[in-house]
Amino acid sequence: MRAVLSEGGAGQISPFVFLSVPGISAGEHRTCSELWMQERHAASLAGRDALAFAFDLAHRDKIRIAYLSNDFHDHATTMLLIEMFEAHDRARFEPHAFSFGADDGRAMRRRLQDTFHRFHDVSALDDVAAAHAIHTAGIDILIDLKGYTAGARTNVMMLHPAPVQVNYLGYPGTLGGDICDYIITDPYVTPMATAGDYSESFAFMPHSYQPHGRMGLIGPKPSRAASGLPEAGFVFCCFNQAYKITPPVFDLWCQLLEETPSSVLWLLHAKNAEGNLRQEAFARGIAMDRLIFAPDMGQSAHLGRLQLADLVLDTAPYGAHTTASDALWAGVPIVTCAGNTFPSRVAGSLLHAVGMAELIAADEKDYLAIASVLANEPERLAKLKARLLHTRLTSPLFDVLAYTRALEDLYETMWRRRQLGVTHGHRAIWAARS
Repeated sequence: MRAVLSEGGAGQISPFVFLSVPGISAGEHRTCSELWMQERHAASLAGRDALAFAFDLAHRDKIRIAYLSNDFHDHATTMLLIEMFEAHDRARFEPHAFSFGADDGRAMRRRLQDTFHRFHDVSALDDVAAAHAIHTAGIDILIDLKGYTAGARTNVMMLHPAPVQVNYLGYPGTLGGDICDYIITDPYVTPMATAGDYSESFAFMPHSYQPHGRMGLIGPKPSRAASGLPEAGFVFCCFNQAYKITPPVFDLWCQLLEETPSSVLWLLHAKNAEGNLRQEAFARGIAMDRLIFAPDMGQSAHLGRLQLADLVLDTAPYGAHTTASDALWAGVPIVTCAGNTFPSRVAGSLLHAVGMAELIAADEKDYLAIASVLANEPERLAKLKARLLHTRLTSPLFDVLAYTRALEDLYETMWRRRQLGVTHGHRAIWAARS
């Protein structure tokens, strides 16, 4: 893959796939993104000139913000965002949604439609028409929730229908080029020294960039037997998607299983990967039945069963994001080994925000040591879990009201800078610390 990048192979490597490749730097992620969009960017310039969008930058009582996505339904991104959407200050902001996804007719879709000032369904519109709809609505700040993930319509963003454009939450990396002015982040996920690896200016949240409310219902804790787990033995857990499980990470997990008698590894159901993972475990001397796969289920029931896990193990270089904050909300600690890219540092950001930075390993050896100690010293693990169950109710990670105010502070700064004609450059902006 590096050879393709070095040869300038435009559009040959998906940026989203590239995030999961071990040993790749954030700078190479940026190169990949810019090559991926190179031809489309060139084509968009003519369309942008033809549209000739003009913007009203006059003072207004409410800043019009809009979120662009096809995930306005029961989706991980929406579950993280829903309480923040509902907490927006309607006296200062007019929040809109622009949806290009299908209406599944379920409760979350209805809840979202009731939340925004206006919910715009642009699923039937092409990119130019969708951009026109955003511009006609007078949106001041357009927030893209997709990046280069499945079903994204980055071409809409490339037409620049709003005076300020933001990369937020859905894609853990830079979009490259001039697509977005800012990326919502935090100083742990993207240290200031990495600014040159991003085309967007950093918009720093005071704690973690990731939202997570306190209203998510945790279902009843089921029995081990009902969840397919043995009645006794330590339960290591990782509910990340299977594509995040790299051979080096799996080596570490199998070493932990070998060192922890009667332990099991609880993974998320992965139809096309389960057989391979069991075979790989067997090749490393681990009995196949020590890998247990959990079926997909609704969020409340999922959070309830998570309480059966003793310890969550993170992946690398693409680590746990929503799955990490869900585990912490359910009261289960997570061990992570932070790398040097956005997707590798998210769990570390969440652990900082919940006051448990000691679970961030310095390297693979440290990762093994932390996990092994917690697996073999039940009193230490019990104290850690008790501390997490207490601090999660007061920590910044789950304080959605403070989070929303900080995010709105960033939006106001972005809008004020645009009104003043300040180009974003690489100058970071910071939300007020609450």
